[in-house]
Amino acid sequence: MPDLNALLNPRTIAIIGASPDETRLRGMLPAVMLTHPYQGKIFPVSRSHEEIMGHQAYSSIAGVPEPVELAILAIPSRFVADELGRCGEAGVKAALIVTSGFAEESGECGKAVQQELAEIARAYDMAVLGPNSEGFANTALSIAATFSPAMMAPSKPMLPPWHVEGRVAVVAQSGAVGFSFFDVGREKELPFRYVVTTGNEACLEIFDLVDFMLDEGKTDIFLLFLEDVKSPQKFKAVAEKALRMGKPLIAAKLGRSQAAVRAAASHTGALAGRYETYAAMFAHYGITIGDSAEQMVDIANTFLANLDRLPSGRRIGISTGSGGAGAWMADACAGEGLEVPELDADARAEIDAHLPTYGTSQNPVDGTAQAIREIGYAELARLVSLAPNIDGLVMVASARKKNGFERERDNFFKLGQSLEKPIACWSYTLPHETSVELFAEAGLPLLTNMRNCARSMAALADYRIARDGALDASSAAPEPNTNRAKAEKLVARSGPVLCEYEARAVLALYGIGEAPGGLAKSADEAVAIAAEAGRAVALKIQSPDIPHKSDAGGVALGLEGADAVRDGYDRIITAAMASHPDAEPRGVLVERMAPAGVEFILGVNRDPTFGPMLLAGFGGIHVEIWKDTALAPVPLSQFSAKALIGTLKGARILEGLRGAPPSDVDALLETIIALSQFATDFADEVAEIDLNPVIVHARGEGVSIVDALIVKQR
Repeated sequence: MPDLNALLNPRTIAIIGASPDETRLRGMLPAVMLTHPYQGKIFPVSRSHEEIMGHQAYSSIAGVPEPVELAILAIPSRFVADELGRCGEAGVKAALIVTSGFAEESGECGKAVQQELAEIARAYDMAVLGPNSEGFANTALSIAATFSPAMMAPSKPMLPPWHVEGRVAVVAQSGAVGFSFFDVGREKELPFRYVVTTGNEACLEIFDLVDFMLDEGKTDIFLLFLEDVKSPQKFKAVAEKALRMGKPLIAAKLGRSQAAVRAAASHTGALAGRYETYAAMFAHYGITIGDSAEQMVDIANTFLANLDRLPSGRRIGISTGSGGAGAWMADACAGEGLEVPELDADARAEIDAHLPTYGTSQNPVDGTAQAIREIGYAELARLVSLAPNIDGLVMVASARKKNGFERERDNFFKLGQSLEKPIACWSYTLPHETSVELFAEAGLPLLTNMRNCARSMAALADYRIARDGALDASSAAPEPNTNRAKAEKLVARSGPVLCEYEARAVLALYGIGEAPGGLAKSADEAVAIAAEAGRAVALKIQSPDIPHKSDAGGVALGLEGADAVRDGYDRIITAAMASHPDAEPRGVLVERMAPAGVEFILGVNRDPTFGPMLLAGFGGIHVEIWKDTALAPVPLSQFSAKALIGTLKGARILEGLRGAPPSDVDALLETIIALSQFATDFADEVAEIDLNPVIVHARGEGVSIVDALIVKQR
């Protein structure tokens, strides 16, 4: 990895292509930079001007009289590669390329030149950001190496004055969106350390920069804007590192719609991955997904105030001076999967001592204007926080009048410093600027969007679960399977599709279900195998060309007696071949009917970016209608398998409802873990696995694999 310190913390900067014309990008760059008190040296490089904005200009990078750590290239794309090479020859350690016209362009020419930039960077061991980047900002050094209007002629300093240094970093593939986070967040007094826009990522990628900042140790929260992930292994390593270090990542990922996918491809040459897979990867690594710049800034604000007091659950206490606003917040919390329980009797008694008769201490706690006037917002919130049956606190207030908040200034500071449970504050009126500053300084996140407030508290709870999981001993990967070599031989001998009798034989070696019943190639063989079963049997057509046997009429269930079996055999052979006349029939699988239970689906699909992803959910023939499924990357640990099941909307069905016995969840988890290990071991050979249905029997009775299909990589 090249020297990213030279890129983000340079002592000398050359602007190649600098111009005095502030209406052009080449002039906006030095104009923006010079509005901030950067203490390093700036050297304009221009063939047309001897002086630019009070700084002597030089005709070439070689003519700059001092060693240059960072060169900013703002020249036409056709000249960039040669100029980058000259920078390397001059000993420049890092480069920022703001020029566009590379891989985001249609055709192969731009991609080829971008590849040339990467080769030059490697040859000279240069840290190169871009091309097509909008630059970066470093608040600690007052560097605004960008032409973003969000950084021009600021009305406020980059960093709120009570912060020694910034603690939030933005790393974005889109320049304009990246600086919009700063624009929104600075008004909320969020202390940024970096804003970095990576553009086309010819050399440095988002997670290279996150990794550097994690090691640097001066950033606590990361706001990421992603169009794609170019290096999946790098993403996994850095995301896990951040989770283990307790440094939350809050990310927006484009690609939920086909329009977004097209926009991503045309914008930076990115190929947006399947959104559901990204969401699963983010959940696995505790990455919070954001829907807008404002929401992500609000979540970051809430995380920043509560990193040392993450919630132990999802129960929220609400304090308010407005009953209507408190009830509305309760609805918002419920919408985010949070609970708003009635407070316990002792906590209510202590709160009631300060409430008028028309107030309520149930939860939300409505102190009314009278209690707010007498004890204040801060004290009411503190009393609610003491209730033992809540895990976090939302304070609902009107921050419009600064005088009222100023009177409580000391109490707000005490609240921010003494709380042991996380807090977020929602102002249902637009807050006064002084109130915003006061709350930020007190360490209390003040938000103006009710749903963002509830979402932020839910994000804290989700992050706590993910982080505990990352540090939990049960998160260890499963042990290697001793039957792997046998399974490899079976897979190698099979064709491109392993139908059920083949697939189940392979999976049984990993402890996934049992070996299949007997394969009959005539009605007489089917009758003989059924007689050995000793009870009702199922008959299923076996052909690699008929993956969905039920749709083809290739299944007969609950057959007893020779006549029924013989008739069933003839019937499914006739139906299957009628619907698939070109299919290769291998025979009919005959096996005992599985006992009743909860129908589940387990499967694996190979994502082009992240590799095998395991799917779990409630299955059967209606799986495509209900779509109660969840994804996770393999391999899965005990902890992650349990968390995956917990995300399903119907998870409570497994507990046993309306007289049904609890399901054998332990056996289901063992099957999921074993399947994830199989998918990991055969990641290069297997493209898809489909186990549907998987019958989860009553507790202690295990699971049955009723159907299975494996599709190999082509």
